[in-house]
Amino acid sequence: MSKRTATELQATSSSEAKKPFGAPSKKVEDDGMGEFEDAWEDEIESDEEVAEGQKDDEMEVDEEVLPPIEETEEQPAAPNVFIPGVHELGKDEVLEADESVYIMRHSMNVNWPCLSFDVLRDSLGDERQRFPATSYIVTGTQADAAKNNEITVYKMSSLHKTQRNEDDSDDENEDDEDALDEDPIVEFRSIPHLGGVNRVRAQPMPRSVPLPPVSQPYYVASWSETGKVHIWDVRPLMEALDVPGYTIPQSRTHTPAFTVNSHGRAEGFAMDWASSGDANPSALRLLTGDVHAKIYLTTTTPSGFNALSTPFTSHTSSVEDLQWSPSEATIFASCSADQSVQIWDVRTKGRRSVAGIDSAHESDVNVISWNRSTSYLLLSGGDEGGIKVWDLRNVKKRGTEAPNPTPVAAFNWHRGPITSIEWHPTEDSIFAASGADDQVTLWDLAVEQDDEESGAMDATEGGKDVPPQLLFVHQGQKDIKEVHWHPQIPGAVISTALDGFNVFKTISV
Repeated sequence: MSKRTATELQATSSSEAKKPFGAPSKKVEDDGMGEFEDAWEDEIESDEEVAEGQKDDEMEVDEEVLPPIEETEEQPAAPNVFIPGVHELGKDEVLEADESVYIMRHSMNVNWPCLSFDVLRDSLGDERQRFPATSYIVTGTQADAAKNNEITVYKMSSLHKTQRNEDDSDDENEDDEDALDEDPIVEFRSIPHLGGVNRVRAQPMPRSVPLPPVSQPYYVASWSETGKVHIWDVRPLMEALDVPGYTIPQSRTHTPAFTVNSHGRAEGFAMDWASSGDANPSALRLLTGDVHAKIYLTTTTPSGFNALSTPFTSHTSSVEDLQWSPSEATIFASCSADQSVQIWDVRTKGRRSVAGIDSAHESDVNVISWNRSTSYLLLSGGDEGGIKVWDLRNVKKRGTEAPNPTPVAAFNWHRGPITSIEWHPTEDSIFAASGADDQVTLWDLAVEQDDEESGAMDATEGGKDVPPQLLFVHQGQKDIKEVHWHPQIPGAVISTALDGFNVFKTISV
């Protein structure tokens, strides 16, 4: 079975051909007696002596003479890189990852597809660079029957660095104790969930705030296909994974802490948490949007959750995604199958959007992401496969005649609907995206075209332009649904698809 490499896409300039190392010229000196003496006479034989020695040797040994090394401008053959949209796998071909471009790469299979997940903040510290790594995630299943579904917390530990190929010449990775040929350890704890889980989102935990004590809940919301949004406390599940012999209190986990019934029987996918900047559960707010174009707000008070009964209504079709502003406590954004992106203020009477981008995409707007560092930048991904970056300072207010803004950047690399998009948690120019074309792509808006390398990047052999901002293409999964950066392990990415999870970190980010 032949194999093709799925690897990093980046410009590489041709290195100069190596030239043979020249021998030093002979040096002669005047010894003061009127005669010249070779300074190397004792070390190097004369031409005549060499010639005579060669004749004697030829009489005794028939020695093969190698041809001289000649200069060449030919470059080594390029690797057989598979480029999506340009190449197609043959009947007997499979993709094989190029391990030299990964710092870490692991995969995990699951019993039932998990089409949504979120990364759980842990107490192991921020900015973790050492290996092996450990990660906690929460997810929900799409089982064969409604009663067989679960909310599951996974602990993935012993995530070692990737072993290099034998022919890898990277000396830095030789004898690397962190790159062990060992499988990760996967442990999990589950609770029952009625109905397939459309989306899961965990309570936000600010980076500057320590993880709350065990006695304080860690809330996760799940959008069920039954039309209900359940809020669960998953802290006992995390404790059961860390503390031997810990008994999970069913009264705290098997029954939701709260259920949002505002949507009736309408199914939904859009959901996002907001907080006041600390880990106090009484400061949480949860937005949920359904297929009937309605958005509801659920707030928390010291006495518990409170689902508001009046919806936000400006969309004319299914609400696909929601994002709270990272800098304005009362502002949020939404996107819809009506092709628009709307901006809202929860204080506005009438529950109508205050600004928006009509026809933001040519088709449904599936996902959005609000930049946490540069709060006027918003990403959107469409059903047509396009990715756009918007400057919200240019978005028109409702009631004005201003034209639609133009995106500050637009990319059409993906050949299928964009299923997930997310800014890097700390780098304001980097984002990740996933698509129904089985790709996870990493981008950096700060990268500019290098004129000297433009020939290498302008087009592939199939004529498809490779944007210089495209850092990396990760492949190998089928029907990818979501991708998230790990907020505590810089550069680590987790993705989920029909066949399970991938956890990886590349040399590009």
